[in-house]
Order: sequence, then C-alpha cells, then structure tokens
Amino acid sequence: MIENQKLLRRGLILEYITLSWNVVGTIIIVAAAFAANSVALAGFGLDSLIEIFASLVVVWQLTGINQHREGLALHLIGAAFFALAVYILVQSGRSLISQAHPETSILGLIWLAATFVVMLLLAWGKHQTGRQLGNLVLLTEGRVTLVDAYLAGAVLVGLTLNTLFGWWWADPLAGLVIVYYGAREGWLAWSGEAE
Repeated sequence: MIENQKLLRRGLILEYITLSWNVVGTIIIVAAAFAANSVALAGFGLDSLIEIFASLVVVWQLTGINQHREGLALHLIGAAFFALAVYILVQSGRSLISQAHPETSILGLIWLAATFVVMLLLAWGKHQTGRQLGNLVLLTEGRVTLVDAYLAGAVLVGLTLNTLFGWWWADPLAGLVIVYYGAREGWLAWSGEAE
C-alpha cells in the first residue's frame, strides 16, 4: 500500500513536470513559430497542447484511481493521439503543397533539442512507474510523451536541414513519420490494447 502511494506520487510528479514544461514550451514555440513563419513549429505548439491535455487526463485518473476512470481516460488519450495525427497530416500536406519555407528560429531549435531530451526522460519515467503500478493510463500517456519527443526530434531535424541546406521539404516529411505512430498509438489507447 505504501509502495503504491509512492508510485502514485511519482506518477503525479512526472505529470506535473510534463505539464510545466509544456506550458512554458507552448509559449516559447508559438512565439518562435510566429517569428519564423514556421508551420512545423506551430504544429509542435499544438502537440504541446495535446500533451498538456493528456497529462491533465492522467492527473485526473491518478487522483481518482479507484473510481473506474481508466476506460474514459484511455479514450481521451486515444482521441488526443488521433487529433495529433490528423493535424500533422494536414499541416505536412499543406506545407508540401504550398512549398512553405520557414525562417530560421534559433530559439525554436534550442527548445526543440531540450524538449527531445526532457520528453525522452519523462517517457521513460512514466513507462517505469506505470509498469510498476500496473496503470495502463500512465503507460499510455507515457507513449504520448514519447511521441512528443519523436516529434521534437523530427521537427528539429527538418528545421536544421532547412537552415543548413535550404531543404524546406524535410520538415513536413519528417512530420509524416509521426502520423503513422500517432494513429497507431491512438488506436491502441482507444481500444485499450496499449501496453
């Protein structure tokens, strides 16, 4: 019982760190997206909002763990994955068709690199804690955090290639990789099959 309480507390701390990081990150990324006229950075800002939503769902579920909230929480997280996949698909398609050329955003690049590392660490912590607790919701939201890390990495690579070589198309193509992963994880969460 005491061990479960420690694990629940650790799960909540991981979620509060994720929430704090993403609230600050959303402000930074939106400012950087506006300054650079970057669809990819704007898309990443939306991903941060989805991560905030998913973290709030997990906090809601963890604080009422004995109130049978798991099914609804998994459906909400699944819906967040689907929304992310659809948004990235539309934005990547739009960027490719319009041949949008974002400006360089040093602040955006730095924040993306930091987010990549921080989200990988948080995803690992959520996976470990969720596995020890046997909490499917925390495990699933850890996958949202992992997608956030992958998306940060993909956008970072795309923007870096655009900055260094003028490859404007690298950013929307990198985002398309996340579409598959987001749709797959959304389906697993929605159907309750996420592990």
